[in-house]
Amino acid sequence: MRTVEEHRTALLALVSALPAETLPLREALGRVLSEDVVATVDLPGFDNSAMDGYAVRSADVAGATPETPVVLEVDGDIAAGDTTRHVLRPGAALRIMTGAPLPLGADAVVPVERSDGGVDRVALDLAPEPGRHLRRQGEDVRAGEVVLRPGVRVTPGRLALVAAANVAEVRVRRRPRVAVVSTGDELLPPGSALAHGEIVDSNGPMLAALVLAAGADLAFSGHLRDDAEAVAALLEDVPGDPDLVLTTGGVSMGAYDTVKEVLTRHGGVDFVKVAMRPGMPQGSGVLGERRTPVVTLPGNPVSSFVSFHVFVLPVLRALSGLAPEVPMASALAAQGWSSVEGKVELTRVVLQADGVRPSGGQGSHMLGALAEATHLAVVDAATAEVREGDTVRLLPLVGQD
Repeated sequence: MRTVEEHRTALLALVSALPAETLPLREALGRVLSEDVVATVDLPGFDNSAMDGYAVRSADVAGATPETPVVLEVDGDIAAGDTTRHVLRPGAALRIMTGAPLPLGADAVVPVERSDGGVDRVALDLAPEPGRHLRRQGEDVRAGEVVLRPGVRVTPGRLALVAAANVAEVRVRRRPRVAVVSTGDELLPPGSALAHGEIVDSNGPMLAALVLAAGADLAFSGHLRDDAEAVAALLEDVPGDPDLVLTTGGVSMGAYDTVKEVLTRHGGVDFVKVAMRPGMPQGSGVLGERRTPVVTLPGNPVSSFVSFHVFVLPVLRALSGLAPEVPMASALAAQGWSSVEGKVELTRVVLQADGVRPSGGQGSHMLGALAEATHLAVVDAATAEVREGDTVRLLPLVGQD
């Protein structure tokens, strides 16, 4: 029986980062950088005011206090976006707006709140030191400086930085394309009239949603009955030219576990037991002449859901150019629960203000508890019981609010 770490390592050995492409910055949100992003301009691009107020020579307002304000003539206004190269004469002030270029000769700004708001003449009750309320050219970023390194995802904040650095295009990894195949004679699409023994296929829609929520593209999504020829034909040439194929169902020890039967006969896929609960039956390998990586997941809905987070998500991160390790969190247990020694227990939990607690029944078929969960509590194989107040490692679920 494999450990969780051993099986994850085997899966990651099947993939590498996808090729890069150049995208306009506006289309790069969520993508992973493959090259350095280098600023083409200084940030800020010029000395400018950090406040609405008055640009001054600090020497001209030395000694100003609320009791003894200094009065200066106002020579005009400088608005944000003003491209005129203003010059401040000694003994005068210029009214200036936040972000507006600092006039030549000025070395400080007095906020409007420390004045009488004068337009022609102004009384100032603050004696600022040189550099007060200014943003100096290049104090954030210098032209030619690397602002982002490869292997980071373009978030809204990072996109803003790249835009401000005057970079219009970036090199990013191609988004992974994933095919999802659910199997089973008993499965019907949502909305079907169900006969005795038939159930709705929740795994197919669930895995498709997880793929999209994880930032990948859905290349194909379909369902197959337990027909060995049909399964073999599809898996030999999966539609949509995917980078990764996910199957669900048919990988355990049953007489009708068709996926396992077909892929064992054709070779290229290993089926193993992993020391975890839920999700013990797992498989991985490559398909067809293209040698497309495949991950075969259990048919129980919760087992499939948990397996996606533990195994598939690191693979998608690696394909995308990210470090495969999913960032973990931790919290205190708000109540205790039992675990199973010898297996990693992945408990569906809800993180609340007072800590984490199981989200409900933990059976591998219980979707009600799954729907309420926010994290998976990862309980190591040596632990038989989580006690109230214990620190618990948490794997965040994708697509949460």
